[in-house]
Amino acid sequence: MQIEVLKSKLHCATVTEANLNYMGSITIDEDLLDAANMIAGEKVQIVDNNNGERFETYIIKGERGSGCICLNGAAARKVVVGDTVIIISYALMDFEEAKTFKPTIVFPKEGNKL
Repeated sequence: MQIEVLKSKLHCATVTEANLNYMGSITIDEDLLDAANMIAGEKVQIVDNNNGERFETYIIKGERGSGCICLNGAAARKVVVGDTVIIISYALMDFEEAKTFKPTIVFPKEGNKL
């Protein structure tokens, strides 16, 4: 049996941009992606702590060291620059493997720095 479990989380990152005129996705600083064990194209859930919005999109790699957390396209309407968000990815794995799996959780500092 396979179950879906938490794989990675960027906990309480700050939205730096909202770009309505882009086709979609979330742009994330490459340093944050590496630290959280996330990759470009990966499906993520976004939870906005300021307004309660919860939605899914996929990752685009942002400039390394920029601190960028940019919601693009329709997702830009669900956030405001300065909002605090949690970015979550999940993985399917065998039930027994899931019992011992340890997710990667990153707590960005001010400016979305590590």
